[in-house]
Amino acid sequence: MWQELNEKETLNDLLVPNIDYKINPAEIESVEHNSIAHEIGFESGDSIISINGKKPRDLIDFQILISEEILNISVLDKNKIIHNISIEKDQDANLGIIFKEALFDSIKQCNNRCPFCFIDQQPSGKRKTLYIKDDDYRLSFLYGSYLTLTNLKKEDWERISTQKLSPLFISVHATDPKTREKLLKNQKAGNILKQINWFEKNSIQIHAQIVVCPGINDGTILKKSIYDLAQFHKNNFKTVLSTAIVPVGLTKFRPDNDDLKSITKEYASKTINQIEKIQKSLQNILGTRFCWLSDEWYLIAGKKLPSYKSYENMPQESNGVGSIRSFLKTLEIKTKSLPNKVKTKRKVTWVVGKLVYEALIPFVDKLNKIVGLKVNLYGLPSIYWGQEQVVTGLLTGQDLIIGLQNKDLGDEIFIPSIMLKHNSDLFLDDKNVAEVSTQLNTKIHVVDSTDDIISNLVGTTNT
Repeated sequence: MWQELNEKETLNDLLVPNIDYKINPAEIESVEHNSIAHEIGFESGDSIISINGKKPRDLIDFQILISEEILNISVLDKNKIIHNISIEKDQDANLGIIFKEALFDSIKQCNNRCPFCFIDQQPSGKRKTLYIKDDDYRLSFLYGSYLTLTNLKKEDWERISTQKLSPLFISVHATDPKTREKLLKNQKAGNILKQINWFEKNSIQIHAQIVVCPGINDGTILKKSIYDLAQFHKNNFKTVLSTAIVPVGLTKFRPDNDDLKSITKEYASKTINQIEKIQKSLQNILGTRFCWLSDEWYLIAGKKLPSYKSYENMPQESNGVGSIRSFLKTLEIKTKSLPNKVKTKRKVTWVVGKLVYEALIPFVDKLNKIVGLKVNLYGLPSIYWGQEQVVTGLLTGQDLIIGLQNKDLGDEIFIPSIMLKHNSDLFLDDKNVAEVSTQLNTKIHVVDSTDDIISNLVGTTNT
């Protein structure tokens, strides 16, 4: 039951100051049970129009606006009726609302034409969301997605400074202006060091990323880029907190004559040697390694991953820097206390990308020492993308169907949730879990954390 402030109004009757009507009402996806919003009567499908006369552009605005103790909220319910609600709460209390989208206005699209862009290396005809080339500083702040800074307007820079949207995650690729302009195919791209200097003056911190393209931004250019960025890691203020070095990923769908080369085993080894020397140098200068290679470099080179401690505080784990090392550490802990045998004899399959297959063999060997349990680990290449060495998250439904045909799959197949679109059962090729399960004639279970993976493989969790 809504607790009304005023009588019902229609959309035409509603007058709210300082509102840009190009911004859509913020649609609510769900409401937490026993939350403030739940007690007042908010439901899925309702939309927030304004808070204290201000219309939130996104989740950032919403969080700032609800920090007040007294809130006057205009709500459009799912039946298109407007309600004005007054809420008195503690300043730091959350309302318990989850929105359908984080951005209530339009997403900021990328205006670059990077030849290595994964979006452009996909086949046509799939779901529309796969082709959205976002380059939005708000998503960078909220979720750690990378942006290039080439599409920001004056008001965007002002908002970043005013609301202290820090840290942001920046795709640098090269600090040399001409090289970055060539990589992004954008004349505005050469201003990167000036932009980072602006961040420093405005006390905004960033995490940087360099996608290495052989023959373009590697070698001396890569070294210069890292040291240029390291100059912004000062004792009094660390503007650039860390730098991730990522290998370019190429698929069979990429445009012809793009001048890009794949990362070979020899090239990966050479790059590892170069970066590890730079890390030692920066450790002496800054007291931190500052830059880290993503896990793929070591896996492609067939080298052992660095120790967990060498990643320091794992500043770029979400960017694949140390994520596998972290996962292996957790697996090691979770497999220390395993049962001697299982109550019911079972045979199951665990599917991962071929790139991480060998790293997981020791843990599967541990599991297979349990009496009555047989775990088949399959590391698959991606026929879909045309990649032999592929990370788990890029495996598609087609890859599973082709890769697991005529294999001993046992009673069930377990796949990590990173193979699927968030909160859905769709693979990157738009096949769903049920479709793949039917093709393989075996039940598929989706697992999340290492706890979930181990307990399901062993059979201590009901599935």
